[in-house]
Amino acid sequence: MQSDNKFLSDLAKLGQSAAGTLHGVKSELEGQVKGRLESTLANMDLVRREEYEVVREMATAAREENKNILARLEKIEKEITNIKKKKK
Repeated sequence: MQSDNKFLSDLAKLGQSAAGTLHGVKSELEGQVKGRLESTLANMDLVRREEYEVVREMATAAREENKNILARLEKIEKEITNIKKKKK
């Protein structure tokens, strides 16, 4: 009976040891994969989300400014056309 308990105890210790080892392997593998992925992404010359958002806001502001400038230009062109008509 005691040998059965010792066997089960040893088996439990072996299971715990294997679980600890697997956890260590998992952590090391995750670290290696993460490092490899970061390196690959860095070489791909990708843009970070924050940088993308800043450029997107700048583009939106530039479009709005262009729209305003176009409206002003059209107004000036109409005024020039009216002035030319009055001179004739």
